[in-house]
Amino acid sequence: MKTVVVTGATSGIGFAVCRELLREGFFVIGIGRSDEKCANSKKELSESFPDCNVEFFTADLMRQSEIKVLADKVGAFITKNCNGELHALINNAGCVRSWYTTTEDGYEQQFALNHLSSFLLTYYLLPFLNKAGGRVIMTSSRSHKMMKIRWKDIMFKKHYNPLMVYKQSKLCNMLFAYALNDRYSSCGISAYGVDPGLVNTDIGQKQTGGIVKFVWSMRKKHGVLPEIPAKTYAWLCLQEENPPAIYYYLCREQKHSKQVTRENADRLFRLSEQLCGIKYGRLVK
Repeated sequence: MKTVVVTGATSGIGFAVCRELLREGFFVIGIGRSDEKCANSKKELSESFPDCNVEFFTADLMRQSEIKVLADKVGAFITKNCNGELHALINNAGCVRSWYTTTEDGYEQQFALNHLSSFLLTYYLLPFLNKAGGRVIMTSSRSHKMMKIRWKDIMFKKHYNPLMVYKQSKLCNMLFAYALNDRYSSCGISAYGVDPGLVNTDIGQKQTGGIVKFVWSMRKKHGVLPEIPAKTYAWLCLQEENPPAIYYYLCREQKHSKQVTRENADRLFRLSEQLCGIKYGRLVK
């Protein structure tokens, strides 16, 4: 049985992905921020799929210290129960913020959760992905095509614009996928970005206010149910051979932004290593 880790797994797209993966027979490890929501999600999924395996862990992925603790727990669990192999890591957790707000590490929250948390968690779980020839899947967005990295002020400390910050974080997801493929495809590891499309979730109404909260409350009504994009994540996990493209929507290859280049990917990768205080190394199969 193949194991998949899903972040942001207690609601919206993440929870729908967990359901879809369990339906397909995967061992699912969900990550959520709330003990209560994790317990409720595990209970609901276990009742819906009594013959499947599902486990949940709690962590605030905006805190780099908690990501390390989480990774140690998940790694120990995978070693003990999953032969040390991780078939896929789905970096789905994300947020929207109305104003410039920082984490305890001093980083703007959208950048920290939407990109850096994925970068750091992947680093810690890389040995388990390497053993399985695993896949790393990011929840990106077609909005990444409308953005360039703001290298001189990547945290948007000046002239904070919530939508621009969100778009940049989704471009970061694509650049991270590019960088992972560039570095580790020879080891069998592959990385992807998924465009879920407009989905009816509450992401734009969590810890937001003003115009952001209002606009999202109106816009999400036109979105599809989370079960629709969940099928793309499951499809990427189900393919026997690593899918050849880097960007998918509704299980089909899509064109990504022209900003997704080796130069930009390497620059973001090096910066992210500095901000996380880590150094990705070489892998040997």
